[in-house]
Amino acid sequence: MPPKTKEKRKKTGAQKKKENADVEVKYAHRLAVMEKELLQDHLALRRDEARRAKASEDQLRWRLQVLEAELEEARSEGKAIYAEMCRQCQALQKEMETHRRQQEEEVMGLRKKLETCQREAEAAQQEAERALGERDQTLAQLRAHVVDMEAKYEEILHGNLDQLLAKLRAVRPQWDGAVLRLHAKYKEQLHQFGLNPLDL
Repeated sequence: MPPKTKEKRKKTGAQKKKENADVEVKYAHRLAVMEKELLQDHLALRRDEARRAKASEDQLRWRLQVLEAELEEARSEGKAIYAEMCRQCQALQKEMETHRRQQEEEVMGLRKKLETCQREAEAAQQEAERALGERDQTLAQLRAHVVDMEAKYEEILHGNLDQLLAKLRAVRPQWDGAVLRLHAKYKEQLHQFGLNPLDL
Protein backbone atom coordinates (compact mmCIF):
# COMPACT_ATOMS: atom_id res chain seq x y z
CA MET A 1 0.00 0.00 0.00
CA PRO A 2 2.66 2.50 0.79
CA PRO A 3 4.26 2.22 -2.72
CA LYS A 4 0.98 3.04 -4.39
CA THR A 5 0.64 6.24 -2.33
CA LYS A 6 4.05 7.43 -3.48
CA GLU A 7 3.18 6.85 -7.16
CA LYS A 8 -0.07 8.64 -6.72
CA ARG A 9 1.78 11.54 -5.21
CA LYS A 10 4.08 11.68 -8.23
CA LYS A 11 1.12 11.77 -10.55
CA THR A 12 -0.45 14.53 -8.52
CA GLY A 13 2.73 16.65 -8.74
CA ALA A 14 2.92 16.23 -12.51
CA GLN A 15 -0.71 17.11 -12.81
CA LYS A 16 -0.17 20.25 -10.76
CA LYS A 17 2.69 21.31 -13.01
CA LYS A 18 0.50 20.79 -16.05
CA GLU A 19 -2.27 22.80 -14.48
CA ASN A 20 0.18 25.55 -13.61
CA ALA A 21 1.40 25.57 -17.19
CA ASP A 22 -2.17 25.83 -18.45
CA VAL A 23 -2.83 28.70 -16.09
CA GLU A 24 0.26 30.48 -17.32
CA VAL A 25 -0.78 29.97 -20.91
CA LYS A 26 -4.26 31.26 -20.19
CA TYR A 27 -2.80 34.22 -18.30
CA ALA A 28 -0.42 34.96 -21.16
CA HIS A 29 -3.26 34.69 -23.63
CA ARG A 30 -5.49 36.92 -21.49
CA LEU A 31 -2.66 39.39 -21.13
CA ALA A 32 -2.11 39.41 -24.91
CA VAL A 33 -5.83 39.94 -25.49
CA MET A 34 -5.86 42.84 -23.01
CA GLU A 35 -2.77 44.37 -24.60
CA LYS A 36 -4.43 44.03 -28.00
CA GLU A 37 -7.61 45.70 -26.74
CA LEU A 38 -5.55 48.41 -25.07
CA LEU A 39 -3.66 49.02 -28.28
CA GLN A 40 -6.92 49.12 -30.24
CA ASP A 41 -8.38 51.61 -27.74
CA HIS A 42 -5.25 53.69 -27.92
CA LEU A 43 -5.33 53.54 -31.71
CA ALA A 44 -9.00 54.59 -31.67
CA LEU A 45 -8.15 57.52 -29.40
CA ARG A 46 -5.32 58.55 -31.68
CA ARG A 47 -7.65 58.34 -34.66
CA ASP A 48 -10.24 60.52 -32.82
CA GLU A 49 -7.53 62.98 -31.93
CA ALA A 50 -6.32 62.98 -35.51
CA ARG A 51 -9.88 63.58 -36.77
CA ARG A 52 -10.39 66.40 -34.25
CA ALA A 53 -7.02 67.86 -35.16
CA LYS A 54 -7.95 67.67 -38.86
CA ALA A 55 -11.32 69.30 -38.14
CA SER A 56 -9.60 72.01 -36.08
CA GLU A 57 -7.08 72.51 -38.85
CA ASP A 58 -9.84 72.83 -41.44
CA GLN A 59 -11.72 75.25 -39.17
CA LEU A 60 -8.57 77.27 -38.56
CA ARG A 61 -7.85 77.37 -42.29
CA TRP A 62 -11.40 78.56 -42.95
CA ARG A 63 -11.11 81.14 -40.17
CA LEU A 64 -7.75 82.23 -41.60
CA GLN A 65 -9.32 82.66 -45.04
CA VAL A 66 -12.16 84.67 -43.50
CA LEU A 67 -9.69 86.81 -41.58
CA GLU A 68 -7.56 87.32 -44.69
CA ALA A 69 -10.66 88.37 -46.62
CA GLU A 70 -11.69 90.71 -43.81
CA LEU A 71 -8.15 92.08 -43.66
CA GLU A 72 -8.13 92.67 -47.38
CA GLU A 73 -11.52 94.36 -47.14
CA ALA A 74 -10.27 96.46 -44.23
CA ARG A 75 -7.18 97.40 -46.23
CA SER A 76 -9.36 98.38 -49.17
CA GLU A 77 -11.64 100.40 -46.90
CA GLY A 78 -8.60 101.93 -45.21
CA LYS A 79 -7.20 103.00 -48.56
CA ALA A 80 -10.57 104.47 -49.52
CA ILE A 81 -10.84 106.26 -46.17
CA TYR A 82 -7.28 107.53 -46.48
CA ALA A 83 -7.95 108.82 -49.98
CA GLU A 84 -11.16 110.51 -48.80
CA MET A 85 -9.35 112.02 -45.81
CA CYS A 86 -6.59 113.31 -48.10
CA ARG A 87 -9.20 114.87 -50.38
CA GLN A 88 -11.01 116.46 -47.43
CA CYS A 89 -7.70 117.65 -45.98
CA GLN A 90 -6.74 119.30 -49.25
CA ALA A 91 -10.16 120.90 -49.54
CA LEU A 92 -9.88 122.11 -45.93
CA GLN A 93 -6.39 123.50 -46.58
CA LYS A 94 -7.69 125.39 -49.63
CA GLU A 95 -10.62 126.69 -47.62
CA MET A 96 -8.33 127.75 -44.77
CA GLU A 97 -5.98 129.46 -47.21
CA THR A 98 -8.89 131.35 -48.77
CA HIS A 99 -10.21 132.27 -45.32
CA ARG A 100 -6.71 133.42 -44.26
CA ARG A 101 -6.40 135.66 -47.31
CA GLN A 102 -9.85 137.09 -46.68
CA GLN A 103 -8.92 137.76 -43.06
CA GLU A 104 -5.66 139.44 -44.11
CA GLU A 105 -7.56 141.66 -46.55
CA GLU A 106 -10.12 142.43 -43.88
CA VAL A 107 -7.37 143.24 -41.37
CA MET A 108 -5.70 145.57 -43.87
CA GLY A 109 -9.01 147.31 -44.51
CA LEU A 110 -9.66 147.62 -40.79
CA ARG A 111 -6.16 149.03 -40.21
CA LYS A 112 -6.76 151.68 -42.87
CA LYS A 113 -10.12 152.53 -41.30
CA LEU A 114 -8.46 152.66 -37.88
CA GLU A 115 -5.78 155.03 -39.14
CA THR A 116 -8.46 157.22 -40.72
CA CYS A 117 -10.50 157.15 -37.51
CA GLN A 118 -7.41 158.01 -35.45
CA ARG A 119 -6.63 160.99 -37.70
CA GLU A 120 -10.25 162.12 -37.52
CA ALA A 121 -10.26 161.63 -33.75
CA GLU A 122 -7.08 163.67 -33.37
CA ALA A 123 -8.53 166.42 -35.54
CA ALA A 124 -11.80 166.31 -33.57
CA GLN A 125 -9.86 166.42 -30.29
CA GLN A 126 -7.87 169.42 -31.47
CA GLU A 127 -11.07 171.13 -32.61
CA ALA A 128 -12.72 170.32 -29.27
CA GLU A 129 -9.71 171.66 -27.37
CA ARG A 130 -9.81 174.84 -29.47
CA ALA A 131 -13.57 175.17 -28.90
CA LEU A 132 -13.10 174.57 -25.18
CA GLY A 133 -10.39 177.22 -25.08
CA GLU A 134 -12.68 179.69 -26.83
CA ARG A 135 -15.52 178.76 -24.49
CA ASP A 136 -13.32 179.21 -21.41
CA GLN A 137 -12.17 182.56 -22.73
CA THR A 138 -15.77 183.62 -23.44
CA LEU A 139 -16.88 182.41 -20.01
CA ALA A 140 -14.06 184.34 -18.38
CA GLN A 141 -15.09 187.47 -20.26
CA LEU A 142 -18.73 186.92 -19.34
CA ARG A 143 -17.85 186.35 -15.68
CA ALA A 144 -15.82 189.55 -15.64
CA HIS A 145 -18.70 191.40 -17.33
CA VAL A 146 -21.17 189.94 -14.83
CA VAL A 147 -18.98 190.95 -11.90
CA ASP A 148 -18.69 194.45 -13.35
CA MET A 149 -22.45 194.65 -13.92
CA GLU A 150 -23.16 193.35 -10.41
CA ALA A 151 -20.91 196.03 -8.98
CA LYS A 152 -22.66 198.70 -11.05
CA TYR A 153 -26.13 197.35 -10.17
CA GLU A 154 -25.17 197.25 -6.50
CA GLU A 155 -23.97 200.83 -6.70
CA ILE A 156 -27.16 201.92 -8.45
CA LEU A 157 -29.31 199.94 -6.00
CA HIS A 158 -27.57 201.43 -2.99
CA GLY A 159 -27.99 204.93 -4.47
CA ASN A 160 -31.68 204.39 -5.17
CA LEU A 161 -32.23 202.91 -1.71
CA ASP A 162 -30.52 205.84 -0.12
CA GLN A 163 -32.70 208.24 -2.11
CA LEU A 164 -35.84 206.23 -1.22
CA LEU A 165 -34.93 206.27 2.47
CA ALA A 166 -34.35 210.00 2.34
CA LYS A 167 -37.74 210.53 0.73
CA LEU A 168 -39.40 208.22 3.27
CA ARG A 169 -37.82 210.16 6.12
CA ALA A 170 -39.13 213.38 4.58
CA VAL A 171 -42.73 212.24 4.17
CA ARG A 172 -42.93 210.12 7.32
CA PRO A 173 -44.27 212.93 9.56
CA GLN A 174 -47.00 213.63 7.05
CA TRP A 175 -47.89 209.89 6.91
CA ASP A 176 -47.93 209.63 10.68
CA GLY A 177 -50.45 212.54 10.94
CA ALA A 178 -52.61 211.09 8.18
CA VAL A 179 -52.52 207.68 9.82
CA LEU A 180 -53.59 209.08 13.17
CA ARG A 181 -56.43 211.01 11.57
CA LEU A 182 -57.62 207.91 9.67
CA HIS A 183 -57.40 205.86 12.85
CA ALA A 184 -59.55 208.32 14.81
CA LYS A 185 -62.03 208.53 11.95
CA TYR A 186 -62.45 204.74 11.70
CA LYS A 187 -62.68 204.44 15.48
CA GLU A 188 -65.48 207.01 15.56
CA GLN A 189 -67.35 205.22 12.82
CA LEU A 190 -67.08 201.94 14.73
CA HIS A 191 -68.48 203.58 17.84
CA GLN A 192 -71.38 204.88 15.78
CA PHE A 193 -72.20 201.32 14.77
CA GLY A 194 -71.86 200.16 18.35
CA LEU A 195 -68.63 198.27 17.84
CA ASN A 196 -65.63 198.28 20.11
CA PRO A 197 -62.34 198.45 18.16
CA LEU A 198 -60.61 196.39 20.86
CA ASP A 199 -63.01 193.48 20.22
CA LEU A 200 -62.08 193.27 16.58
